Amino acid sequence: MQTGVGSTYNWLRAGDEIFPAMLAAIDAASQSVCLEIYTFEECPLGRDFREALMRACGRGVRVRVLVDAIGSLLLSDHFWEPLRKAGGAVRWFNPIALKRVTIRNHRKLLVCDERTAFVGGFNISPEYEGDGINDGWCDVGLKIEGPLAARLASSFEGIFTRADFRHRHFTRWREFSAKQAVVLPPEQILFSGPGRGQSPFKRALRRDLADAKNVQIMVAYFLPSWRLRQDLMRVVQRGGRVQLILAGQSDVQLSKLAAQSLYRRLLRNGVEIYEYRPQILHAKLFLVDNAVYAGSSNLDTRSLQINYELMIRFENGEIARQAREIFANTLQHCRRVTREEWRQSRTFWQKLKQHWAYFLLDRIDPYVARRQWRGLPK
Repeated sequence: MQTGVGSTYNWLRAGDEIFPAMLAAIDAASQSVCLEIYTFEECPLGRDFREALMRACGRGVRVRVLVDAIGSLLLSDHFWEPLRKAGGAVRWFNPIALKRVTIRNHRKLLVCDERTAFVGGFNISPEYEGDGINDGWCDVGLKIEGPLAARLASSFEGIFTRADFRHRHFTRWREFSAKQAVVLPPEQILFSGPGRGQSPFKRALRRDLADAKNVQIMVAYFLPSWRLRQDLMRVVQRGGRVQLILAGQSDVQLSKLAAQSLYRRLLRNGVEIYEYRPQILHAKLFLVDNAVYAGSSNLDTRSLQINYELMIRFENGEIARQAREIFANTLQHCRRVTREEWRQSRTFWQKLKQHWAYFLLDRIDPYVARRQWRGLPK
């Protein structure tokens, strides 16, 4: 645990630590609970969360849940009827429609009483249960207690109100609120979304990389822009070190192939690449000297240009030290990809698949998303 100005922070490693802490916070809530999630599955874990939310309603707590309609495609709306009958409110973000299907809310957030918040890469699904090594996906969460939680609750309020994409003034809100950085020293909250302008997360990360000497990134889906790739390679050229922990196993094979299309040049320029082997990697953790980023965003085209995302940036030596411990422990379960091995192992067919995956995710996906975004009613 680390204490900042008015806030305390706890790193949570994988589902075995994340979910019990979240359920305990819901059970301790006395005023409000806001849960925002991309994937919510009907399973024992999902039912545990629903029961905890219903108990909160029974205590007179205001409970609201926001679930992405595509991320939770297999979840029936009927699942939420007991919670609604108990007094809770549930909404689906961007209900499925072909003309706007690519615009998704990828944020993961729980806020209780505007004093306790959880952010990270976790979804509420059985795949995430475990220690991330012997079973369950490898993920990282952050528990925050203090004033920062109130601002996160406010961001939930805005996106919950406009979740159905039919609000008359949604287009005005989307331009001015979807992309912003909120500075609450010693933290920054970085909100990203579709529309005009650069992702605040990308902007802050590039600013930190400009003078960085030690960069460690652990991320599930890796497809950074050309400029970000240049930034990473320049760190090494200046005598610094860049270590990437990427997915050895992935739930999105296309994303893994696209990431691998970038290996050759990164390796040639001295970037160290490691692939996590025991389980599927789903964590999002960025360490640039003493700056630490945690939240929902991957380092790929969809997270940086299309999805609604939420990241928190800290600049604190103790928080960075704890995060580097997590990175070092994860590194023990990785296999390093060497330049020579990579050069010899790739067949023509593998190269072709990797380049096509890159083209689909870096060119076609954002093109379709931009067309759908511009086509939304003004």
